[in-house]
Amino acid sequence: MSTNTITASIGSLLGQKIKDYGLLFKFRLSLTVVFSAAMGFLLAMGGSIDWSGLGLLCLGGFLLTGASNALNQVLEKDYDKLMPRTANRPLPTGRMSVSEAVLAAGLSSVIALMIFAIYFNPLTAFIGSLSLISYAFIYTPMKRVSPIAVFIGAFPGALPPLIGWIAVTGTLGAEALILFGIQFIWQLPHFWAIGWVAYDDYLKGGYKLLPSEGGRDKNTAFQCVAYALLLIPVTLMPYIIGLTGWVSAILLVVIGLLFAGTTVNLYRKCDKKAALTVMFSSFLYLPLALLLLVLDKV
Repeated sequence: MSTNTITASIGSLLGQKIKDYGLLFKFRLSLTVVFSAAMGFLLAMGGSIDWSGLGLLCLGGFLLTGASNALNQVLEKDYDKLMPRTANRPLPTGRMSVSEAVLAAGLSSVIALMIFAIYFNPLTAFIGSLSLISYAFIYTPMKRVSPIAVFIGAFPGALPPLIGWIAVTGTLGAEALILFGIQFIWQLPHFWAIGWVAYDDYLKGGYKLLPSEGGRDKNTAFQCVAYALLLIPVTLMPYIIGLTGWVSAILLVVIGLLFAGTTVNLYRKCDKKAALTVMFSSFLYLPLALLLLVLDKV
């Protein structure tokens, strides 16, 4: 075997391993979580920015989120085999062993929590550990038991901006709770839209993620509408308590109404195309809403 062939083989194996870790840690999802944490951090900083602190928060947040996602896949590897959407992940295909995934999750979580505790404060580390434990060991098994899993999963899912705020202030104040509330409520129509789009796939894995027993019906759509509308007054709370100004308040009402409009369309049509619109709109809504808050504060 030539040197070039050996080099190409090693490069191919290395490339696949990097790709597998990207799938294990859910790279793109982890980045969105890190973004939320960074927005909470910047809001707490106000006009000045601690760039080294922001970098360490993003690193710790990415490692902790990746660890949570890895443990999620360890616990669900047998069910991932049943769904086309997840069948090619490294664990169900056997490209990665359970012990390797657990080791990666363990090392990542320890490093992340050390960063949180040493560079920031013990409360940041505590909330971070709470996020990992509740996501991996409460939300994950509940997904096959009851649709209440979406509400349970929304708790760790809403912690990133709160963690970002606490990393700066060291306290759990009203501002942090409002940021938590915004992301918590946003997740409900967001995940129900995903559950609607991937409904058939989730059924194969035995997951129960839509709030209505009828699955993709008007009751599920109505709940999407209700929580999307609830987002509007909740996003006004930063203005009400004096954290941000009127410019972001007005713009948040506008984008909130636009997002709610996609859920009303889902209620009217109850089809996959309308659910896709809600899903993609929700992906745009949250980062835009958080950016508006940060820019108005800074």
